[in-house]
Formats: sequence, C-alpha cells, structure tokens
Amino acid sequence: MTKTKKKGNFSQLGVLIALILLCAVLSVITGGRFLRVNNLMNVLDQTAFNAMLAIGMLLCLITAGIDLSVGANAVFCSCIGGMLVLRGVDNSFIIIVAIIICGSLIGLINGLLLTRLHLPHPFVSTLGMKNFLWGMALLVTGSSMVSGFPDGVMWLGSKTIGGVKYSFILVVILYIIMHILLTRTSLGRSIFCVGGNPEAARLSGIHSDNVLTFCYTVSGFCAALAGIITIGRTSICNGADAVQPYDTDAIAACIIGGASFMGGKGTMLGTMLGALIIGTLRNGFTLMAASSAIQNIVLGLVIIVAVFIDVTRERMEANARRLAAK
Repeated sequence: MTKTKKKGNFSQLGVLIALILLCAVLSVITGGRFLRVNNLMNVLDQTAFNAMLAIGMLLCLITAGIDLSVGANAVFCSCIGGMLVLRGVDNSFIIIVAIIICGSLIGLINGLLLTRLHLPHPFVSTLGMKNFLWGMALLVTGSSMVSGFPDGVMWLGSKTIGGVKYSFILVVILYIIMHILLTRTSLGRSIFCVGGNPEAARLSGIHSDNVLTFCYTVSGFCAALAGIITIGRTSICNGADAVQPYDTDAIAACIIGGASFMGGKGTMLGTMLGALIIGTLRNGFTLMAASSAIQNIVLGLVIIVAVFIDVTRERMEANARRLAAK
C-alpha cells in the first residue's frame, strides 16, 4: 500500500470516528430519539440532496477549482420542471429529461467559461452563475411556488424501499461509479493530475481543458439530479431557495472528507462520510429545535475548522517533503 493510500485511509477513519462520536453525543442529548430507526432514515433522506451535490463539487475541488452554483443550479432545474408543469406538461419523462439537460448544460457553460474564455478562477464565474440562476429560477416560475408534479417525477425523492429512499440508493450507486472512475481509470488519474500538478499534466499530454470541462459538466448533471430529488422531498419547487447555502454544505462535506482547496486530493468515501456528518448535524438541530441562527453559527464553525485542518495538513505535508529532500 502506498503512503498516499495510507494517509487517505487514516483520514477516512478519522472522519468515521467523528461521525460515530457525533451520533453518540446527539443520542444522549436527544434522549435516544436520534437513534430511532425512523430518524436514521430521515438522516439518510436529508443527506441524499447534499451528497448528490458533493459528487460534482469533489471533482471540481480535486482540479483545484470550485462550483458555487451547484445549489442554485439544482433549484433552477427544479423550477424548469415547475415551468413545464405550469404549461400543462404532465409527461414525467419529458420533464426529467429537460431537467437533466438543463443542469448538465449549466455545468458545461461553467466549464467553458473557465477553459475557453479563460476567466481567472471558477470562484468568479460560478458565483456569477449562482446569482444568474437565482434570478432565472424566480423568473421562470413567476416568483411563485409550483406544485402538482406527476408521480414519475416525484418518486425519486419520495418513494422508499425497506425504509430507505430511492434517492439515497441512487447516491450510493453514483458514489461507487465515481469511486471506480477516480481510482481505476485514466480519466480519474488525469483529474487528480490536473489539480495536483498542472505542469506534470501538461508534460504528460493531458488535455486539461477537456478534463475541467468534464468535471464541471458532471457537477451540473449531479445538480440536476439533486433538483429532481428535492421535488420529490418537498412536492414543490421554489425559486427563492436558490439563495440557500447548499453550495457551502457540499463544500463542507468534501473538505471534512479529506478533499483540499489546493487540489489533487479527495475520495468518494470520505465525501460520503462528510455529507453524513452534515446531514447528522442538521437532523440533530431539528430534534433539539435549535434556531436557524444557532444552526448557521455551528455549521459556519464546522466549515472554518475543516478549512483550518485542510491548510494545516497541507503545511505539514509540505514541511515533510522539504525535510525528505534534504
């Protein structure tokens, strides 16, 4: 086993231990309510949306980029479905295909803004896209909530098997697929190389622009699926939700799971554990009837601590490399 794999496994073990400890603490605080089966299923349900967004976010972070538009993209995609419903479309297949095409196209545009127009950093372009999609989500629905989606659109976020939502099962399947892509394919190695060592990627003949475009397109695709999930969970679409900090939750899940803003690092397993931690925290807040102010404070501190750990880890590894080179 390589040193990199050992470090990755150690990091994931630490996140798993943190998740177990968090569950134990919440169980004590809530008098055992947290560990009830129905509530644990709620945690998985709440995690599915963020975990779906985190798939694309992880790919972007591995390339030393970021996608701040994922949450707004998901809401906009749900509103595209709502617009079709308002116009009398009741064919589930047409609505789902339209949502997926829309989300993927937004991701592709994000990628092209970065690689073809050569904007300085995806932070700028995706932040602009987030605000653009917020306005568009309100525009296409007339700033109103839309309901009445056909069952075929609703089932992914609402139906269960053995108490587990289909949405979470889909998330697990996609995580397995993406794990295989990142660890067993040349494309996966290219993604890590582009983020970890751009010069080596160039010398190796890797088409970095194509790799980056692929990653942001996948991020848009996952945002579209998250949009379908949220339709099933809430039975409505609401353009005002585009301003919600869904992107920060996805970033937090990735960073807690071992990804780095510096690029070149991250695993699907670690990201899933990070998403479960965020979902567990939010569920715990609900059980404790914590105010939104307290929730934002705690989650903000979690993100700050995660970033601090990321920066500290990078410094320690850089120092270790310098010492080894002497």
